Parts: sequence; structure tokens; C-alpha cells
Amino acid sequence: MLRRIRRWSGHRRGTVLAVLAGVLLGAVVQSAMPGRPAGDAARTGTPVRAAALLSADGGGRADRWVGTWATVPTAVPATNTTTFANQTIREIVHVSVGGDAIRVRLSNEFGSQPLTIGEAHLARRAAAGGTQIAAGTDHRLTFGGRAAVTVPAGAPLVSDPVAVAVPARSDLVISIYLPVSTPGTTIHAFSFQNNYVAAGNVTGRASVTPTATIGQWYFLSGVSVHSGRNADAAVVAFGDSITDGANTTADANHRWPDLLARRLLADRQGVGVLNEGISGNRMLHDANPPPGDGENFVAFFGQSALHRFDRDVASQPGARFVVVLLGINDIGQPGTVSAPASDEVTAADVIGAHRQLIARAHQLGLRIYGATIMPFANDTFGFFSPAREAKRQAVNAWIRTSHEFDAVIDFDRTMRDPAHPDQLNPTFDSGDHLHPNDAGTQAMANAIPLHLFG
Repeated sequence: MLRRIRRWSGHRRGTVLAVLAGVLLGAVVQSAMPGRPAGDAARTGTPVRAAALLSADGGGRADRWVGTWATVPTAVPATNTTTFANQTIREIVHVSVGGDAIRVRLSNEFGSQPLTIGEAHLARRAAAGGTQIAAGTDHRLTFGGRAAVTVPAGAPLVSDPVAVAVPARSDLVISIYLPVSTPGTTIHAFSFQNNYVAAGNVTGRASVTPTATIGQWYFLSGVSVHSGRNADAAVVAFGDSITDGANTTADANHRWPDLLARRLLADRQGVGVLNEGISGNRMLHDANPPPGDGENFVAFFGQSALHRFDRDVASQPGARFVVVLLGINDIGQPGTVSAPASDEVTAADVIGAHRQLIARAHQLGLRIYGATIMPFANDTFGFFSPAREAKRQAVNAWIRTSHEFDAVIDFDRTMRDPAHPDQLNPTFDSGDHLHPNDAGTQAMANAIPLHLFG
């Protein structure tokens, strides 16, 4: 039986082993295969005509699709045996900007076999929360006009547009029915959001009775909206666990990208914010565990930033801006349970990776902003040493003074303890001396000048 995963609190060995005791190690989500429940009538959203998507506004700019929510898919460890069969995964996402139509991106990018989707629905979440959807908002998704579809191994799948109003900062419910035995191979492992598994095809139900509550997003990687005049650009937050939301309050949407989206909307800037952070992610190395405990979880840390840039940044609908907060795992992980000592990097290596991201962003006409690496002295993961602190300082000095980024966001200056600048400010420390708490993520969001996205 699938059990609820503990909230991710970093790369600490003890935490990881607690996680592995739950859903991510050997969990099997299976049930008998009864027929599809009767009475699951569902509305199919009105298709959006191509002409409607190309109408120009008063300034002559064509309306466009803009990303409003995203997450990064990763592979799973070989030891993970999570499987779904004749079950519905009901997943909750919190959008940034609104629009008058919607598309959903599913993913089988780490699957080794075709992914069979029996049916998929989207709806607005009811005010009561949980698994409930708001009355009159349910729509069946189609893919090339088909409600049931097979996604090839290694591929994503984008739904047909659905003409439905999507309010800014609303919660959407996306329900995916998996009729046949389906390994849970494509995942975002640490959602900091409660999602649900239920028996049978209940994609169109107003509420469901969960058989499990999970802390991951499966087979889901993005939502975009037809922006009309509401939004015309998106910012991609490209980072690691600090961007992903580690140690923030679950179900509260207190990740710093969520809080930046709130500030942008209050400032009447129609900019989507896409969270492309992965816990444990590095710039220069794909997930590469040494023999031992790391083999049970490091796959969730994903492909390197250089490896995944084209998928997670360049392909995002409406992307115009990128905020990069990466490098702490490159500096800190080698020699721990998460990465071999042979992965040790120099400050010059990390700077070179940043330069590659800048070059690739500029080739695409994107504005890219560099965020300084935050303090980590006394961290509980074994990352810190005086030599590694010197690397952090060298990388930060380059970010601040090289003028190679289009702008600098100085998270280090915002988050450090004035009395001990190699440490997080205790007010902002979640307790592991690496990840910020909710007050810290709010301080990070507040430190970002909104004019950068104008």
C-alpha cells in the first residue's frame, strides 16, 4: 500500500532513509482491474479555434501561450518499484498567471515503455481543498482529438487547448487515469504538495476517496494558458532544492517562485513564473550516486542544468526571463553519500557552467539573471569546509562583478547572518543551515527587483 512520503528536508542521510521507508522505495500501487465505473459522464472543453489564438491585440502583438506552472521530470532509482494499475492520480498545481484557455503537458520522458493514458481531466479546485473540484469546471482533456492516448517512451505529450477561464493564482486539479500496469518512472519527487491516488477511473468525479496521499507529481510537467492581454511572458526559476521549495510548508505555495508570482501580480505585471528547480540538482553532473545508500535516491536529483536547459528553459511557452540559482550542490556534494569525490569541482568550473547558460540563453533572446549562492556554514549535510566556502565566495564575486549576466540578484547578501556572513541568518534558517524557511523564501522573493521583468 502506498504510504505518504515525508516532507523532503534535504540530502541528509537520515532524512533520505526515512523517505525511502515510505513511497519511493519499493512502493507498489496496484489494484484489481474492474470495469470502468458507470456514470462518469464528463464535459469536454470547447476546442479553441486556431484563428482565436492568433488574434492581435491593440499593439499589433499576437496573443500567445504562456507557461503558468511547471515542474521538472526526473527518472527514479532502480530500487523504486512504484506501479499504478486501474488507478487515477489526482494532482494539484498552483498556477501563476491566468488566461482564457489552457493546455497541459504530460511526460513519459523517463519511461522505457509506452505510457497508456485512459482518460485525463482538469478542473478548478474547490475552496474546500482536498480532492474536491469546483462545480461546473470539469473538462476532459483530449490529445489530437482523442481522450485515450499512448505516449511513446521518452516523449512528452501536450493536450489540445481547452477554452476555460483560468484565474491567476488558482489551484487546478489534473486527474490522470492509468488503466494498465504502469511503472511510476517519470516523477517530480518532492512536490511539497499533497496529491492523491484513487481506485478506478474517477477522473471526472467531483471528489474522490483516496487510497493514498502522495508528495510527488507523476507524469505531469507543465501547464500553459492562452494569455490574451493578461500575460505575455514567463520567467523560469532555474535551480535546485532552494528553488524547488525544500523545507517550506507543504500545500502553502511558499516556494520563492510562488511568492515572486504573487508580487508580480500585485504589481499588475502579467508574467508567468515557472519553477524548474530540482532538489539535489547540479550544474555540471547528472545524478551520479556512488555505491551505497545514494543509489536509492540520487536519481531524483535529475539531469545537470547544462543537460536539461533546452527542455526546462528553452522550450517553455512564452519564456523571456531566467533566474539561475545553482552551484551549491556542485560545490558541496562530492565526497558525500550523494556524489563521488571524483566529482569535485573548482570555482572556475562553476563559473564556466554559468557562462554556458548565459550563452545559450542569449542565443534564444532570453534575459538571464544570476543569483549569488547563499551561505551554508554548519550545514547538516556535510557540504561545508573552508575550501568550499572559498569557492562560493569566488563564484559570487564573479557573478557580482563580471557583468556577464543581464542583472544580479544578490540572495547571499539578503540571506546571510550579518554577524556571521558564512551562515544563514537564523531568522531565515529552516534548521539545516542550508535551506530557508517560509520567512526566508519571502525575503528572497522580496529581494528580486520587479522591474527586471518589465
